[in-house]
Amino acid sequence: MKKKQYTIIFSLIAAILIIDQVVKIWVKTHFYIGEDIPLIGEWCRLHFVENQGFAFGMSVGGHIGKIFLSVFRLVASGALLWYLLHLVKKGVRTPLVICLTLIFVGAVGNLIDSCFYGLIFNESLYNVAQLFPPEGGYAPLLQGRVVDMFYFPLFEFDWPQWMPWIGGTHFLFFSAIFNVADAAITIGAFWLIAYFLLEDAKKRKAKKLEESK
Repeated sequence: MKKKQYTIIFSLIAAILIIDQVVKIWVKTHFYIGEDIPLIGEWCRLHFVENQGFAFGMSVGGHIGKIFLSVFRLVASGALLWYLLHLVKKGVRTPLVICLTLIFVGAVGNLIDSCFYGLIFNESLYNVAQLFPPEGGYAPLLQGRVVDMFYFPLFEFDWPQWMPWIGGTHFLFFSAIFNVADAAITIGAFWLIAYFLLEDAKKRKAKKLEESK
């Protein structure tokens, strides 16, 4: 079982990291910031943006905040990998291993951008970026920006004027722009919540059965 779980962990890490970085590098070297093309109709689009901080475009302020976030990601990723391998040694179930692996590899995928993209790319503001430009990158170590590109504006509408507070405002679902690493973190987190809810339900059911005997 442990050998199988180790295979799952490192296969998932390799596959997701490769896909995540290939997509990001392709977008970075073929699009300028703000460029947008449809993938499947108007509801599934590739829209290139970069963000300074957390997943789905959330950010922290300033040079110091960016360094703190990158260092925090590095430490947290290392701690999560240690915990994941520790759980495998304890013989936990495979679904929990997969959940944590998805969260870990997603964090590492965005960490690579934050640590190194400023060093290996030039700016994408008005032109397509170059990989390893002769003049150097756009930012020092730990100051890179995370590349996002997947955009799913599934539907939008204006709230009725009579509604308090939000009346007349425009609503767009789903407005976040994300990458493969963000998707891995989100899937892993929701799967983890579902896993613990199911485990709790099983324990409650088993307890009721014991009490009814």
